[in-house]
This record gives sequence, structure tokens and C-alpha cells, in this order.
Amino acid sequence: MKSHNFGLTTSLLHADTYRTPHGETSEAIFLTSGFVYDSAEQAAATFMGEENHFQYSRFGNPTTDALQDRLARLEGAEACIVTSTGMGAISSALLAHAKSGDRVVASRALFGSCHWIIATLLPRYGIETVFVDVHDEAGWEEALSVPTSAVLIETPSNPMLDIIDVRKIADLSHRAGALLMVDNVFASPIGQKPLSLGADVVLYSCTKHIDGQGRVLGGAILGKADWIKDVVQPFTRNTGNSLSPFNAWVLLKGLETLPLRDRAMASNAAMVADFLAGHKAIRKLHYPGRADHPAASLIRQQMSHGGSLIAFELRGDQEKAFRFMNALKLITISNNLGDSRSLITHPASTTHMRVPAEERARLGITEAVLRLSIGLEESEDLIADLAQALEEMDH
Repeated sequence: MKSHNFGLTTSLLHADTYRTPHGETSEAIFLTSGFVYDSAEQAAATFMGEENHFQYSRFGNPTTDALQDRLARLEGAEACIVTSTGMGAISSALLAHAKSGDRVVASRALFGSCHWIIATLLPRYGIETVFVDVHDEAGWEEALSVPTSAVLIETPSNPMLDIIDVRKIADLSHRAGALLMVDNVFASPIGQKPLSLGADVVLYSCTKHIDGQGRVLGGAILGKADWIKDVVQPFTRNTGNSLSPFNAWVLLKGLETLPLRDRAMASNAAMVADFLAGHKAIRKLHYPGRADHPAASLIRQQMSHGGSLIAFELRGDQEKAFRFMNALKLITISNNLGDSRSLITHPASTTHMRVPAEERARLGITEAVLRLSIGLEESEDLIADLAQALEEMDH
């Protein structure tokens, strides 16, 4: 079914469905490494690109192709490549596009592994890299006043939920000749559409909201068809950064309920954020859905809701933060996010532990900062758990 007239939730259930002659309701999983040919001539024509036939699951597979088509439709992109992990998507997009002698500019507010790629990996290959503070308008102007190959940003950022003006950075990037790549994992495909804001490439860890149930890893790169086909596809195919058919099938199942889960989690997060914002034990709270977020006006322009992530700083130190986390009974300690279960992590000692201490301080990631990913539990139960843990923390 290829109709473009379906609503979002209907499309994620029915569009781009590939059925075998058996007429199965749920998409089949093509758990095969290779494919057979009717003749030697067909095999040769396939490898020459003269015939459209599956060759090898590292190159393509009916299940992964179905996921790519559905993600492209969801994002409003011309094409998509899925990868083994979210970090596989980030690294492949950058390494496929940039070459020795090129220049990459990135927001300083990045996930720990993304920070490592920009600060450590790309320079090993002769690629110049520049970090810019999220809110430093003059810094962005200066950094993008010279030719640049790619720009990488996260908005909202991990873990402090800083917001970047995608339209403004897109304009600066294009003036410098760069592709703007947006890691959209915190907002999710439901909460924000970077391509409509001027971005060129959107990146996801499908492990997060798209699966949303803690089952499998996966990543996605979305953008223009020619760039995906001519630049990214040769890189992922030949370096082996491919998604397994089984994981692709699980992610297809996750897409079917993504809009319902995403909106319910955001609604829960808004209520939890309001509770935390009014608690005396909280020094500072960051949630894009609240009117007191410093970028509230921009958020209303870019995002359809506040998302499911909350960052907050306790009045205390790491010992107090750990005591609070250990007192939680319902919310689970985990460095994952976007899950149907609520999860909490301490970024300074987990996801951002390898980011230099001075960088963490610059980003506001103190020893008392916690990142809370809100799930599908009853909001009253989450608030009760947080309340008892905050009380227990001071005993």
C-alpha cells in the first residue's frame, strides 16, 4: 500500500507493507544471509546493478528495506539507511561524508560517544573539528564563516535538554557549504521534524523511542536519495554496518505503536516535571514542555510537545544523587531512554563519564544532575515514587 493520504498512525500500520504469497498479517522476517539466483547471468546482472535482485543481507534484505521505507515516510525524507546501532548511524554519516582535509563543526552539547567521535576519531583521519557552545550565536557565525563539510547538532541535547535553533544553524551551515546533521533522538520522529526546519540529514538511535521497549539495537540515517545512495550506502555496505533482519522486524513492530507511546510518555513527563519543579530538593529543572525553559518560544516553533526526557539537579552532591536513585522503587536505574518503562541515570558517572570534567562543567553536567526518561506508567505512581525517594534521600 503506497498511498500518501493516510494519517500518521494509519501509515505506520499499513503503508509500505510487503507480503509474501502466503498473505501474512504481520510482516515476515527474512532471516537469511544470502539470496539465490535463477541463473549465473542473473547473478552477474545483479552485481552489475542491471537487475533489481537481493544479493546479500549486508547489502539489503526485504525486512530492512521495509523498515527503511517506513522510516522515510515517517520522517518525510527521500531515503533512509538503517544501521546496526544509533552510534553506527552517527559515525557512518560523518565518515561517509567527510574526508581528510575537510572541516566538521559540532555543538558542544553532545552525547558522550558523539563527543568522542568529533574530538578524537575524526581528527585521526585528518578532519578538522570545531566545537561551539549551544547558545553562542557569535561562535556559530564565526565557526561557519569558512567552508565546512558537515555540522552535527543534538536538539534537545543529551542530557541537559538545551535547544538549538535548527533553522538558523541550517542557514549558516548551507552558507558554509555544509550538510546539517541533526541527532533527533531526544525529540523522537513524532516530537520534531528537522528536515522541515532546514536540516539535510536526520539521525536516530532506533533503540530508543522507535523500539521503545528495551529489546534491540538499531540506527537510522535519513536524507536526500542521491546522498543516501551515492555517499552513505557504499560506506555502510562495504564497512558492514548493517542492521539484522530480526532487529528490523522488531523495530517495524515498534513503529506501529510509536505515536501512541510517544504522546502518552510526553504527557506523563509534563506532569512529572511540574511536580519536580515545585520540590524544595530540586535546585534546577530542565524540561522543554515547561514555560520556564529558557528556549520556550523556540520550542513552540520546533517541537510538537516537550518530549519524555527530564533533566534536574538536586541540592547536593553525587553521594546524595546516588542515595536518591537507590531509594527509587518503581523507576529503574539504566542509561537507556525512550523506553516504555521509566529510567533514570547519572550522566557524570555513566553516559558522559569520558567527557573531560571541564567540558562537563561547561555543559552544566554536575555531580548532582540526573536524567529521567519517563515511560508509560501512571503519572501518579511515578510522582509517588519520586516523592518517597526525595524524602528518603535526606534521611
